[in-house]
Amino acid sequence: MASIRAKELREVDLSLKNPRKAGVMALFYPDNARRTSIILLLRRKYEGIHSNQVGFPGGKMEKEDADIRITALRETQEEVGVSPEKINVVRALTTLYVPPSNFLVHPFFGISEETPLFIPQEKEVAKLIEVPLENILDDKLVARKTIVTSYATNVDVPYFDFHGYTVWGATAAMLSEVKDLLAMAMD
Repeated sequence: MASIRAKELREVDLSLKNPRKAGVMALFYPDNARRTSIILLLRRKYEGIHSNQVGFPGGKMEKEDADIRITALRETQEEVGVSPEKINVVRALTTLYVPPSNFLVHPFFGISEETPLFIPQEKEVAKLIEVPLENILDDKLVARKTIVTSYATNVDVPYFDFHGYTVWGATAAMLSEVKDLLAMAMD
C-alpha cells in the first residue's frame, strides 16, 4: 500500500489540486539538561484529518504572511510560544504534498541558541514532546507498522517511536530528511 501511495504522489499534478500552503518548523534547541533536542507536538482531538497526530509546529499560510518561511515562524510562535527572533532558520527542507488534507507543506530547519520557555496553544496542542537528538539518530527507534489512516485501512508505514508516540506520515518523512542531514554533518 505504501508503494501505491508513493507512486500516486509522484504522479500527482499539483496544478490540478490547487493545494493550500503550510509552513512547519523542525526546531532544535538546548533542553533543560543542555542536550540538543527537537520539539514536536501532539495535536488535540478534533473533527479533522490530522486530529491527535504528532507533528511539527506549523500551519497554513495566511494572507498577511510575506512568505512561507514567515508562516513557519509565525505558527511556531502561535503553537509553542517561541518568538521568531529566537529562531535561526538554517535552511528549507524538501516540500511535501499531503493528499488527505490537500496541503503543500514547506518545512524549515531552525535552531534556538537558548532553552525556550514553551507555551503550548491550548486550543490546538494537547502535549509538547521533547525529543533528544540522539533519539532522532537512533535507528532502533525507526520501525514499520500497519495503521488505519483517514484515507485507507491497513496501511504499512514507516514511523519513529518517540516516548511511545508514533510519528509517521509527512512528519516522519521530514524527520528522515533531518536525520540524513545531521548524519552527513557528523561524518
